[in-house]
Amino acid sequence: MNRFLFTLSLLLIFSSFTNAQPKYEFRGVWVATVDNIDWPSKKNLTTEQQKEEFINLLDIHRKNGMNAVVVQIRPSADAFYPSQLEPWSEWLTGTQGKPPSPYYDPLKFMIEETHKRGMEFHAWMNPYRAVFSIGKSSIAPDNVVRKHPEWFLDYGGKKYFDPGNKDAQKFVESVVADVVHRYHVDAIHFDDYFYPYRIKGKEFPDWKSYKKYGNGLSLEDWRRSNVDSIIVMLSRIIKKENPYCKFGISPFGVWRNSDKDPDGSDTKAGQTNYDDLYADILLWLKKGWIDYVAPQLYWEMGHRIVAFETLTDWWAHHAYGRQLYIGQGIYRALEPRSYAWHNKNELPNQIKRLREFPEIQGSIFFSSKTFASDPNGWNDSLQNNYYKYPAIPPPMPWIDSARPAEPDLIMNEGLTISKGNTINLYLSQDTVNDLINRYIIYQFADEKNMDTNDPKNIFDIIVTGRDYYTFDLSKIPSSQKRVVIAASALTKTNNESSLSNIIILKKSGDVWKMVR
Repeated sequence: MNRFLFTLSLLLIFSSFTNAQPKYEFRGVWVATVDNIDWPSKKNLTTEQQKEEFINLLDIHRKNGMNAVVVQIRPSADAFYPSQLEPWSEWLTGTQGKPPSPYYDPLKFMIEETHKRGMEFHAWMNPYRAVFSIGKSSIAPDNVVRKHPEWFLDYGGKKYFDPGNKDAQKFVESVVADVVHRYHVDAIHFDDYFYPYRIKGKEFPDWKSYKKYGNGLSLEDWRRSNVDSIIVMLSRIIKKENPYCKFGISPFGVWRNSDKDPDGSDTKAGQTNYDDLYADILLWLKKGWIDYVAPQLYWEMGHRIVAFETLTDWWAHHAYGRQLYIGQGIYRALEPRSYAWHNKNELPNQIKRLREFPEIQGSIFFSSKTFASDPNGWNDSLQNNYYKYPAIPPPMPWIDSARPAEPDLIMNEGLTISKGNTINLYLSQDTVNDLINRYIIYQFADEKNMDTNDPKNIFDIIVTGRDYYTFDLSKIPSSQKRVVIAASALTKTNNESSLSNIIILKKSGDVWKMVR
């Protein structure tokens, strides 16, 4: 075969798998608590109502094929958990500083319920926003804005930590360290609010800090150095408290426009990360200070200024070996004037676009409540097509690459199943490993073709902690007369063991019988 034909055949093979569902894919949903966007649906719900809403939310997302939620636990110098540093959030109880009644720890509850479903919990925190609406927001007597007013600046009707204030930086660091130390979060996640978005005709009032700490830098370089400093600090403290906890950033979708920098994207965004928010995301990726980046590409394909396909291509070539998830603006389908998003093919086309790039490992959708409205029937599209099979968040070898020992899989020998079509599988692990938290149950039609890379063969992903799993044989295609069952162990960092021993069942008529 000549070189041209060989290359063409490789391209055809690649294209046939381009949009296939991968085994490893991050599928997350942002759950915004600020202003009760997603959860709780309103202030001052009862404890049971809050719990019920969150459980329902998780069940919808798991049914849709998601494997992670990104929950806002610190929207505005407040907390959705008991803290010695910051008061209870007003969006939880209606009054900042007021605990839930009957008392419970919402963060502990949310993590446990999320992990029960085999999903990751990423704790979303806003680094610098301190008061959401000056004059309207509830502010507790012990809020840090009252204790240290010199740390804060007013801009656009909100109050922000001064990013150039060293004491403010250390305080934010202590808040993050406290969460990672006390809770089993899978990641700390920051969004795009570093320096606030510019307001026309108003300059961010940080001149006092610049005069004190500027040290000869230009104002722009000094501001970027301030944000760099907090990212480095947080990266170090997170890994110190828990080396397996990931650190992710979800920036605005455009780093720089190409008219400002030849390495920028072919876009014409009015504001950018580098020039306006002072967030040099590429530096953080190059230095390995963050584990993943999730740029907010909330625009449609073909947008004349910031096209989705242009930016996916650009980010895919600027991830520098870290993981890249794309933030998708599914909420726009509910906006009357966002006509492109009323097209039922917009989201499917975006997902197919992302799967063209091996550098892109998944998506995060904004935001949770949109799925309850099911615009364009996209829940069905995910369940029956694009997210039909389970996926595992991709491992991060720079954090941990150790594979666990395989589990033992046990079933009563000679068992015949004719009624109910379910069997109990017993799983055990010889090697004690606190990092193992899930098992993958596989089913194959033939022991000679046990492809663990094909997600079609994943029957279920279950959490550890129970000694048996009920395998439902009615879910096996009626045409399949033989089923090979195997299992593997999965760590919290998504490293998979080799396969367990196998169990083979053979069907005769309506009766299944164990043959091995």
